[in-house]
Amino acid sequence: MSLKVVKFGGSSLADANQFIKVKNIINAERESRRYVVPSAPGKRFSEDKKITDLLYSCYECKLPDEFEKSFSIITERFNSIIAELHLDLNLDEEFMKIKNSFILKAGRDYAASRGEYINGLILAKYLNFTFIDAAEIIYFQDNGTFDAERTNDAIKNVLLHYDNAVIPGFYGSMPNDTIKTFSRGGSDITGSIIARAVSADIYENFTDVSGFMVIDPRIVKNPARIDVITYKELRELSYMGATVLHEEAIFPVRKASIPINIKNTNEPNEKGTFIVESAETSSGGIITGIAGKKGFSVITIEKAMMNQELGFVRKILSILESNNLSFEHLPSGIDTLSVILPTNSIENIKAQIISDIYKGVNPDNVDIDSDLALVAIVGRNMKSNKGTAARVFSAVAQAGINIRMIDQGSSELNIIIGVDECDFEKAVNNIYHEFIK
Repeated sequence: MSLKVVKFGGSSLADANQFIKVKNIINAERESRRYVVPSAPGKRFSEDKKITDLLYSCYECKLPDEFEKSFSIITERFNSIIAELHLDLNLDEEFMKIKNSFILKAGRDYAASRGEYINGLILAKYLNFTFIDAAEIIYFQDNGTFDAERTNDAIKNVLLHYDNAVIPGFYGSMPNDTIKTFSRGGSDITGSIIARAVSADIYENFTDVSGFMVIDPRIVKNPARIDVITYKELRELSYMGATVLHEEAIFPVRKASIPINIKNTNEPNEKGTFIVESAETSSGGIITGIAGKKGFSVITIEKAMMNQELGFVRKILSILESNNLSFEHLPSGIDTLSVILPTNSIENIKAQIISDIYKGVNPDNVDIDSDLALVAIVGRNMKSNKGTAARVFSAVAQAGINIRMIDQGSSELNIIIGVDECDFEKAVNNIYHEFIK
């Protein structure tokens, strides 16, 4: 019998109807789906607010009347789920404890974590599973970094005693017993941590989509689904904006060679997408996925005989470091060097950067151009298929789009191009339809 750790996102637990779907999913494989990680309730409709956002807003309320109204909206949301599920569960004491902690300013991390905490209590009651507070088994170090090995040992020791359990996602505890959260979307990380500790066969991550799509469906309608994707491919796509799974969630399970299965709570029989350590390069299409982001700038440095000047790139990187900047890409020619950075990181210091570069390396010319979008074409099959880059460039050219930057990693896992932001959607569409028929 396989062992599965199952994580449900905010949309999967937004209201009582979604809780019913979750219970049906668990009961369909109750002997396997033994450990469940819930997020806080998400949006029930497009204009709705996520519980985590409501908690942040409530915590920051300055006026007593405003605070009381905000807190009552949160409690009513949870109590409506309890009532509609007909649960014999009263959380008034928990709500009072949280309310008093808000008043005493227990911290923004504590405030944000209470959505997962309360949802975990409700789900544990509804499933008849044991509730285990994540603060008792997920640990951070004094500097705020995750304490992986202490956490792994604690989870093993605690969950060993329970056949079934609900563990809230998103948070853990500091050495001084205060609450510390992961970054937003961190319930994905919790699920991965639990899966590693219990040596799960599969980490199932349920959300509101049936796996990863080849491209963002907001850009291309009804895109193809990715059946299998490797951890390396996922890292490339996540880095460039693909957001179905928190990018840090892959590390614990990857270390233990545990596959992740992204599935849809609303269509649980769909097979979804499997994320694995390695996959056959001959299976699937040439490309696995396409992702991209807007909001980049290019610093172009020109200097004759640059290639013969020892330490030139090191000096440029030192200048970036002194200005607290990290770069995205560093394409170069024999007498030119381009540095790609997020525009928002240099908006207020452009003059300073140009001045530092002139002082540091005495270039012939320095320009900064903005309004750049990056598009990443990712696929493990690209290196075994000739002409992939040519097809990418041809698809973009056919749309009348100028490519401002080209970068390809030595692994041949991806090709990244830069285009004007106004051409981003058109470029992505043409590349998608070139490879996906």
